[in-house]
Amino acid sequence: MTDFDTLVQKAKRSWDKLHAQKTPVIYAGAASCGRAAGVLPVIEAIKELKATLPLEIVEVGCIGPCYLEPIIAVQKKGHPTIFYGNVQAIQAAEIVENYLVKNDPQPDKAIGALSSPNGSETTIPSIWDHPMLKAQKRIVLKNCGLIDPQNIEHYLANDGYQALNKVLQMKPETVIQEITDSGLRGRGGAGFPTGLKWKFTRAEKDPEKYVICNADEGDPGAFMNRSLIEGDPHAVLEGLLIAGYAISAVKGYIYCRAEYPLAIQRFRKALKDMRKFGLLGENILGSDFSFEIELKEGAGAFVCGEETALIASIMGERGMPRQKPPYPSQHGVWGKPTVINNVETLGTVPAIIRNGSKWYARFGTEKSKGTKTFSLVGKIRRSGLIEVPLGTTLRTVIYDIGGGIYEDKEFKAIQVGGPSGGTIPAAFMDEPLDYENLNKLGAIMGSGGIVVIDSDTCVVDLARYFLQFTENESCGKCVPCRIGTKQLLNLLTKIVKGEGTIDDFELLEELAHTISEGSLCGLGKTAPNPVITTLTYFRDEYVAHIVDKRCPAKVCKDLFVYVVDAETCIGCEICRKRCPVGAVSGEKKQPHSIDITKCIKCDVCFTNCPAKAIRKVDKVDVIHVSH
Repeated sequence: MTDFDTLVQKAKRSWDKLHAQKTPVIYAGAASCGRAAGVLPVIEAIKELKATLPLEIVEVGCIGPCYLEPIIAVQKKGHPTIFYGNVQAIQAAEIVENYLVKNDPQPDKAIGALSSPNGSETTIPSIWDHPMLKAQKRIVLKNCGLIDPQNIEHYLANDGYQALNKVLQMKPETVIQEITDSGLRGRGGAGFPTGLKWKFTRAEKDPEKYVICNADEGDPGAFMNRSLIEGDPHAVLEGLLIAGYAISAVKGYIYCRAEYPLAIQRFRKALKDMRKFGLLGENILGSDFSFEIELKEGAGAFVCGEETALIASIMGERGMPRQKPPYPSQHGVWGKPTVINNVETLGTVPAIIRNGSKWYARFGTEKSKGTKTFSLVGKIRRSGLIEVPLGTTLRTVIYDIGGGIYEDKEFKAIQVGGPSGGTIPAAFMDEPLDYENLNKLGAIMGSGGIVVIDSDTCVVDLARYFLQFTENESCGKCVPCRIGTKQLLNLLTKIVKGEGTIDDFELLEELAHTISEGSLCGLGKTAPNPVITTLTYFRDEYVAHIVDKRCPAKVCKDLFVYVVDAETCIGCEICRKRCPVGAVSGEKKQPHSIDITKCIKCDVCFTNCPAKAIRKVDKVDVIHVSH
């Protein structure tokens, strides 16, 4: 029996004991989404029960349906483990006591169940039959929400480090070929084949090589990488070790943004435990392979998601991209051959090695193999973290998994790929989500952030929002990005203010393509994508803003005014009392009115009117009537 076998057997005994013990176990989703929703007070409320009711609390990561956070699962010996969602501190103790003491699982409050070995039957459906989880295929997320991310034995008991142990018996070239045959592509950007990147780097003659894990996730609305780190850090670290072995690297770096304190904490604990268990440092698992990992905290610059800027930042230089070639595989960190893979790419590697390239290649499409995680946010009923085979249609993601549009409004489009991505209209909802198809539609996969847009969203203002982000995050090294994004933003700001002209159409397109073609790095080249795709698919909205001086979605505040519908108004005075500038006037139980010259459009009256008597009206119509 090897030392590794001993580690695994000990871990499995500990894991089996946790699930077979008489003492009940409460699993609490304590990733960032759960904490933001209030899980820590829930945990404290449950801890108070320990004085009278023996139980154990295990903090796990996010299982996926973030819209149901805080989520807890109650494990009772001989009974199914029951999951509960939207649990607040005031009701947490009652839920736990009802199940553990009164044998009442409260099916109306449960969101799903996991059967226990030799456990009793339950009418509560399996958690994996939950509408948000049923259509998914969990490969990289298989442990998230189910294991303690701070307990290395939980990972070892669930096939953890089996892949590393396996590759240490293989030739590095064989490992690279296995990844190549799987069809795995980079999950953080343009989708470059992972095996090919490893092959190029290994082929370099320099004996000193490096691997970098890019955890600098910075797209607005994206949290796939953060969730994986918080829920299963060892999967990422095992992939990093395998990449290091495959290219014969001496060291690995994790570049993680400092705004991810919980992810950084998870990484630090995992690295400490790896060293303790002989999985890091000299002669790993008794082999000739020695490897070190250093964690670097990024300052939050969006441009440091670009590989050459990231390398510069690791070396203590200002995070700015450089021209390529040479590529990082030839000239990377410290001038040495370097592989850079993102969190999800590395987290997928162990599953491929364990199960084989043919197994992995069964999922996805001909050119886009495997699964992809997405953060599903915006005007969607079920927001959260999902993992689906590449090639899954947008319709499946939005309606089957996401439950459709919030408040049953009209599905208008998605913004995919973050600020560097594009806006894809609802007309393409039956198109597959894969690298080739997204590129054909003018977007990119990027890291996988999906923002769902309904009919109340102005795509011109949305493009302006993403341009504002990109312009603010430009490193300023090259003129097309530094000056071009600023001028593009100025044009969009002019248009949403109702000051645009017909000539702005041609200027927008010309400037967008100039920035795309002339920028130094991939971030600058893709910065105009939100403008290009909205101009392509929603040109009529630009026409409405420029020619008609109207915002069809009633979002651009310079193009609409608030008025009171006298027939609907009940004179409750809520709008008058809450208006911060005194723009509303009227007597009690009489129709009120709004002085549009004073109104600052803070939305207080609109959102608080119980009779829904406040209307948004095109400003041009009000001006026309007044004249």
